[in-house]
Amino acid sequence: MTASHRNPPALPAAPRSPRRRRLLQAGAALALGPAAQAMRPAAAADPDTLRIGLAADVTSMDPQWNNAGPNNAIALHIFESLVFMDKNARYIPGLALSWKPVNAITWEIKLRPNVKWHDGAPFTSEDVKASLERPEKLVNSPGSFTSYTKPIARIDTPDAHTVRLTMSVPNYANLANDLNSVPILPKKVAATLTQAEFDSGKVMIGTGPFKFVRFARGQEIVMERNPDYWGPRPEWERAVFRILTDNGARTAALLAGDVDVIESVPSADVAKLKQNPKFKIEQQVSWRTLFWQMDQARDNPPFVTDKAGKPLGKNPFKDARVRAAISKALNRDAIVSRIMEGLAVPASSIVSPQIFGHPGTRPDAYDPEGAKKLLAAAGYPDGFGLTLHATNNRYLNDAAVAQATAGMLTRIGIQTKVETMPVAAYFTRARQGEFAFEMLGWGSAAADVALRSILGTPNPKTGYGTWNWGKYSNPQLDQLIEKSLTTVSSDKAREENARAAARFALADHGIIPSHSQLAMWAMRKGVRYEARTDEWSLAQFFHKE
Repeated sequence: MTASHRNPPALPAAPRSPRRRRLLQAGAALALGPAAQAMRPAAAADPDTLRIGLAADVTSMDPQWNNAGPNNAIALHIFESLVFMDKNARYIPGLALSWKPVNAITWEIKLRPNVKWHDGAPFTSEDVKASLERPEKLVNSPGSFTSYTKPIARIDTPDAHTVRLTMSVPNYANLANDLNSVPILPKKVAATLTQAEFDSGKVMIGTGPFKFVRFARGQEIVMERNPDYWGPRPEWERAVFRILTDNGARTAALLAGDVDVIESVPSADVAKLKQNPKFKIEQQVSWRTLFWQMDQARDNPPFVTDKAGKPLGKNPFKDARVRAAISKALNRDAIVSRIMEGLAVPASSIVSPQIFGHPGTRPDAYDPEGAKKLLAAAGYPDGFGLTLHATNNRYLNDAAVAQATAGMLTRIGIQTKVETMPVAAYFTRARQGEFAFEMLGWGSAAADVALRSILGTPNPKTGYGTWNWGKYSNPQLDQLIEKSLTTVSSDKAREENARAAARFALADHGIIPSHSQLAMWAMRKGVRYEARTDEWSLAQFFHKE
């Protein structure tokens, strides 16, 4: 007998307080199971509060501390950037009305007038200068923003609403992306380098459409509408973001009426939510590509062994034939259809197909026999042992993708184990070089920008390679990236150069692309949202129907 056919336990007939009645109803629903919970009426909610269920944890309120998607999305409610991005990853004016080159090394930025910080102080060019200088001062950042600020050699502020940037690279073509990526803080707040002061709310002063109320780590973030916002007024007086990293809990919260919206809809729940007239789903292909990085620097990387489990004594990933074999071993169509349940597209590059600079290439064909031959030619006819590392709460079906990938590698002779962990611990360990073969998902508005961070030779002076965990290095690719990022003659010319760099990286298998997932939101009827390719749940763009 299914749960929906069971009768609930008899409840006492004595009068009950409203609070007690709610608790008893909740207990009865839990006893009935998920099916019955889905059938019960949604709990009444404040019509002026938007409640969003987030799929990933937010690790800091400091908008410049960790360049990770969940942190960046939350920061955009309070701290804004000079250049904004629309739902299709195209740049539009933000705190800057315009940005244009004056000569080969100088850009002039005109700031939006009459913008105020949450404490009422005016927004000026000095705030911009302090904000662009701050990332360099944040030591031990788990995800540095310096790749966006390193190209700037000098910052001048001729007046309160003008900023002039002298670039270290002539004809720098990527300024719009960099200005979009760096949140702007008041000058007095930019001097703060302590995370606790942000997390407590003490220095949470921005220009954005919402003001900070509370941050409960691992639980929720609460904001209230900024009544003096310079732009379109949000329709919600309050926004509450609940951290719901467990897929089942996230869907259950939506069905129970505890949240109005959830992001990263679990694939197993998509069909039933589409069939339920009380809910709707919005989706489009995300800019995020999931790929595998490999240690290509150390001679004896961790978690790489012979078949007996002893250290291999050399690094197979330094051999391009091994990297190509791994790519041929991936059955991307099966990953998309079976593991992702159709909620992704096979990947052939570091960016998804709709993004600027995608090379137009097709994924490597699934060819396990060809992969075995490449391994044998590289000196590994019997393969080797490997432990693959991945997150289990960051990307759609990430742990299942890791298990499937391990099975595919084992079939070609790379005896592969899997270790997954929550994203916070994972990123810390991966950045410290504790793994040899690891999952990463990356979203970017342009291929050359992504290549700079992921496959550029790590260089603190240039900001290249800030997320290059595998320490891949190829001077020819660095030159192709630089050429693309300094092509200012036309967008068409720059895009062709970005495509050339992406094709080179793909041919050398600097990373192993897996798939690009769909960005998805499920919401109750009465709430409307246009799906964004950047996957970000931005309360200011949710509307009431």
